[in-house]
Amino acid sequence: MTIADATNTAADLTSVFSHPDMTIDPPHEQVVFCRDAATGLRAIIAIHNTTLGPALGGTRFYPYAAEADALGDVLRLSRGMTFKSAAAGLDLGGGKAVIIGDPAVDKTPELLRAYGRFVDTLGGRYITAGDVGTTSDDMDLIGEGTTYVASKTVANGGCGDTAPMTALGVFSSLLAAAERVWGSADLTGRVVGVEGVGKVGTQLSELLIAAGATVLAADPYAPAREAFAARFPQATVVDDVRSAKLDVYAPCAMGGTVTDALAGETAAAIICGAANNQLVTPAVEQILGSRGITWVPDYIANAGGVIQAFSEQQDWTFDQMKAKVEALRERAGHVLDTASSKHITSGDAARLIVAERLSSAR
Repeated sequence: MTIADATNTAADLTSVFSHPDMTIDPPHEQVVFCRDAATGLRAIIAIHNTTLGPALGGTRFYPYAAEADALGDVLRLSRGMTFKSAAAGLDLGGGKAVIIGDPAVDKTPELLRAYGRFVDTLGGRYITAGDVGTTSDDMDLIGEGTTYVASKTVANGGCGDTAPMTALGVFSSLLAAAERVWGSADLTGRVVGVEGVGKVGTQLSELLIAAGATVLAADPYAPAREAFAARFPQATVVDDVRSAKLDVYAPCAMGGTVTDALAGETAAAIICGAANNQLVTPAVEQILGSRGITWVPDYIANAGGVIQAFSEQQDWTFDQMKAKVEALRERAGHVLDTASSKHITSGDAARLIVAERLSSAR
């Protein structure tokens, strides 16, 4: 996919095969459509690149309005996983999967087991894990159909939910950005707008509050807002964090929230969050740069989850895994310093680092 293709709401199937620059951004290797009539399973598995190792990426369970939307999402997400693993220094490729449906209605043990059997047919080229709409308990059920699964529950030999480490990676990356923008990693009194208070947004908010930040939070899902307000009475729940006077905007829900309008109007000096594919178009970063706003590329900041999932494959201890997640502070700092020294955007700097790693591996 081209960078422009990656921003389309719905993807044309030909975009899987066409790409002008295979060194910097290789096209997808394999896209598999999975259907099981007995359980109602409709899933898509996308393997973007396996240059560095097997493709590891979560399975998103989401009620897409159309199959084309699901395809566009899985193509973007799997490409992001290639960049994420390469930038994090992991010997992993990029892949992702989506299951089409409402997890609150359509998710059943039989459907998850059937999905696991489809994952197994790929022979280890793709390793799945949790994502939006799926949990470690779900990975246990998927694991009944395949061994190529990470982030199972601790009781079943896995590392558990990846949300805490994803949040820690975002927090660590934010500290790197704060040092470069304000000359200090001290977040005391800084106003952070956390958009999306699901698993990761909630964990990130806890870290921010402990660091002395003032947290504004928003989420369209009423039960999530209510649970968040009960857990963090010191935070403020608002209808929209994007229009608030912020020091940091932390998108932690679905992607595509950093639009031209937001880039031109936000008061935030830093954008750093857990959401994938945050920029609605690559051109948005130019607007951010022209206003002096520092963006930490999403696949740098949110790599904590894939590091945790990879730790299962490497038999790392918890302390070893946590140290590698916290090292995202140095990786994010390297990206921002590279951007500054070369007078390029942080996105371009991150892509250069990824391209060098993929090129040397080839």
